[in-house]
Amino acid sequence: MRLPQSSIRSLVVPTIHFLTIGLAVAVFCMAPVRASASTQQLVCTRTQIAFGAVVVGQTETMLVTVSNTGQTSVTISGIAVSNSEFAAPGLNLPLTLPAGQSVDVSISFTPMALRWTGGTIKLASDASNATLTLDVGGTGVTGESVTASPAAVSFGQVAIGASSTLPIVLTNARPWNVTLWPLQTAGSEFSISTSGGTFPLTLGRGQSVTLNVTFAPQSAGTTGGSLFIPGPALAIPLIGTGKAGTPAAAGQLTVTPAALNFGSVPDGTTATQSISLSAVGSSVTISSSASSSSQFVLNGASFPQTIPAGQSVSFNVAFTPKSSGTASGSLSFTSNASTSGTLESLTGIGTANGTATQYSVNLSWNASSDVTGYNVYRSTAANDTYSKINSSVNPNTAYTDSTVVSGQTYYYAATSVNSSGQESALSTPPVEAAIP
Repeated sequence: MRLPQSSIRSLVVPTIHFLTIGLAVAVFCMAPVRASASTQQLVCTRTQIAFGAVVVGQTETMLVTVSNTGQTSVTISGIAVSNSEFAAPGLNLPLTLPAGQSVDVSISFTPMALRWTGGTIKLASDASNATLTLDVGGTGVTGESVTASPAAVSFGQVAIGASSTLPIVLTNARPWNVTLWPLQTAGSEFSISTSGGTFPLTLGRGQSVTLNVTFAPQSAGTTGGSLFIPGPALAIPLIGTGKAGTPAAAGQLTVTPAALNFGSVPDGTTATQSISLSAVGSSVTISSSASSSSQFVLNGASFPQTIPAGQSVSFNVAFTPKSSGTASGSLSFTSNASTSGTLESLTGIGTANGTATQYSVNLSWNASSDVTGYNVYRSTAANDTYSKINSSVNPNTAYTDSTVVSGQTYYYAATSVNSSGQESALSTPPVEAAIP
């Protein structure tokens, strides 16, 4: 009997009612602190804020902490900004700070021209020093001469007395040599070490150097800092949160499924399957990944990436056979987990074009109200971790999965997504599809 090459499965996606939740995302960049010679009641972690080079029209935001060091409460009643290219968004006044309390204040810079510009931001209050003045400055540029990956580093929560280290890769984006002068850091809880050279350091076209940034919190609460590289005037924001209590044990990094079998794939074409990486016990920061074979590629991943404890992220792995025959390889993930060096086994069979039977699973479901689209999830076991297989929210009530392989059974579920990006739970029960 001839087996079908396409099977149709139907999903029931529940209609959900979403709460409207406002989310604000800020990228923090810090500048060196200028010491004050006098004792003041209202103080700031830095009174000189250097934004460095920022592309014209783009906005860079730095975080500073304003503290009341006195014995009585302080009310900040007003703010005066001398230059419209600088702002303090999100600061709602009047604001009362009890004795010994602090507030984080975001300072932004949006250059409008190719030049250096400066100004002041003054906070008026009833403190013993009635005016707290912050000097701000930055330069508008057409593009960065040196790029940083990542452009900002967030350490998440780190126990007081413990430390966390993450890498930053600096790359010369210009066709000429660029000299990096000795590094400057802001924030006493951050430290920098280098791999591959000492400063001053000259990078040729396309060359890179790796920096290792360590955050060792000494007190509870959020701490902002920055790494500034003179020469290209590159500022890299650093932020971390000190957490009171016993340092948590290193988390574990797990990958699901433990092995991927792509089945038969015609030479020169690409098949894609998804994997899910999960943090168990404590958060895990993945610093890099590597594939043992050029025929297997991890898509959609940007490192370093931190996975909170108990959560997962999904990526796609692509197999593109270069010749006929069985291919095998592995993906390795370097992280701060106790299971650093986590491996994912990969296998597939390259076949001459036209000799492999192609299968697909066609999914459909009823429309949900008040949603903008749907996400489709897949697993190889009904009660295992499900990974999203659509690259973007699907506005339709149907989806075709063309990445299935012969001899494998798949389980599907879907979610609905509203205009704010909020997502429903997975549809139940999952739909099963067995591929011949």
